[in-house]
Amino acid sequence: MSEQAQKQARGEWYVASDKPLRQARLRAKTLCHRFNGLSPEDSNARGRVLKQLLPYAKKPHIEAPFYCDYGDRIVAPHGVFLNHGVIILDAAPVTFGDNVLIGPGVIIATVTHPKDAGQRAQGLEQAKPVTIGDNVWIGMGAKILPGVTIGEGAIIAAGAVVTQDVAAGKTAMGVPARAQP
Repeated sequence: MSEQAQKQARGEWYVASDKPLRQARLRAKTLCHRFNGLSPEDSNARGRVLKQLLPYAKKPHIEAPFYCDYGDRIVAPHGVFLNHGVIILDAAPVTFGDNVLIGPGVIIATVTHPKDAGQRAQGLEQAKPVTIGDNVWIGMGAKILPGVTIGEGAIIAAGAVVTQDVAAGKTAMGVPARAQP
């Protein structure tokens, strides 16, 4: 593992243009392209590609198109449903609980950039994990930002931008998303 990949894994600032990290993203993008090009009727081929792309996701149901940065940081031990156009920027782990439903056009990002323009110009990034509990429903077009945990049974309304944790059983909506009483 390269020094930059080690920094990424520890949640430190790292340089994303590091060759091993670029190669890992290229592999994932190639597999996403392959998956997105397969017919929905060819479930065997789609399953094989998903096993390569998402080795820690058991029986995910994913509607094409689907995009991710690495794939091997997405953890779904008991299945997850991802509707059309889901994007997961998984520089850090994205962990799904059981019975999670993700609407079309949802973006889950674990990557953030420095506020300082000089540091951004150096290509620095930081990855913070996202955790989504059991029985969560995330509505279409929602955006989940780095470091967020969504508790069991929570609902994220369509179009919400989730910048902070959402407690179990709560419904969060708006920009930025706020849990409703």
